[in-house]
Amino acid sequence: MTENQPPGSLLTRAVAGKDRRAVFARYGDRPSYSFRERALRYTLRSLAYLTILITTLIIVILLVDSVRFFQMASLLEFFTGTRWEPFGSPKHLGILPLLSGSLMVSLGSLLVCVPFGFGSAIFLTMYASRRTQAVVSPIVEILGGIPTVVYGYFAITAVSPWLANFFPQIDIFNALSASIVVGISILPTVSSLSSDAIRAVPKSIQSAGYAIGMSKFHVVVKVTLPAAISGIVASFILAFARAIGETMAVSLAAGSTPNMNWNYLSSIQTMTAFIVQISMVDTPAGSLEYYTIYAVGLTLFAITFAFNFAAYRFVKRFREVYR
Repeated sequence: MTENQPPGSLLTRAVAGKDRRAVFARYGDRPSYSFRERALRYTLRSLAYLTILITTLIIVILLVDSVRFFQMASLLEFFTGTRWEPFGSPKHLGILPLLSGSLMVSLGSLLVCVPFGFGSAIFLTMYASRRTQAVVSPIVEILGGIPTVVYGYFAITAVSPWLANFFPQIDIFNALSASIVVGISILPTVSSLSSDAIRAVPKSIQSAGYAIGMSKFHVVVKVTLPAAISGIVASFILAFARAIGETMAVSLAAGSTPNMNWNYLSSIQTMTAFIVQISMVDTPAGSLEYYTIYAVGLTLFAITFAFNFAAYRFVKRFREVYR
């Protein structure tokens, strides 16, 4: 090879001359069709199709059993009714109290996880030293690995008694303590996704800000965060979607009293908490009470899917692509 010859010229000439054995001597004439390559490709393809199949089956089951529910109950009452009393007689099957409770906990948890999660992301990516990052980042991630049932018991035994010092009228089971522990549990979601979005901003853009005399604060606020805004907002939306689907923490901490008073100091019930409640009692299969699980589950699935789709569209619409 001459000094000015491109590094890949010999390989290009060998391939052009159809000397494939010389080029692919290690893997054979057709390396992409080797047994290991095909086995890996077919395995990954099967896993992908299996994921799609499982998701499709879940949706089909929810739809079929929800249709059976609406054959017994009024569709209009389900989406507009303000009372949720599936047991006893007469039955009231308005899902708005459950939806109200889920929104209360989700919005309340955002007030906890967004400031702390977003703030920790900015600190760890822009201000903390490498040693501090190595210590603090795993601690933040551990919060997401704690079982949510532990958060529920923590809310009952520690958070609610502590809140009673400031709000004597607070119930043992209340929406405020549930919002706090759910916010703590989803804090790593906001922190991790926001950190990834901030790190994706090229260093050259930040260096340009320093080059024209901007302070570090202005580089963070005026340059880095606007460039990473799509990923940051997407982390907020995904955190909200996860909070609205939280189960055990709100089942233990928020109570089982469906209402629409938006009083964070009183007991409420969320959609996920009702599913847990109905699953723990002796409900006859095929009854109206039994099919309420699927109707509420389908509603919860639709809401969660809508927020995840909104996050995807937002990222696709406002994502900054750097080359």
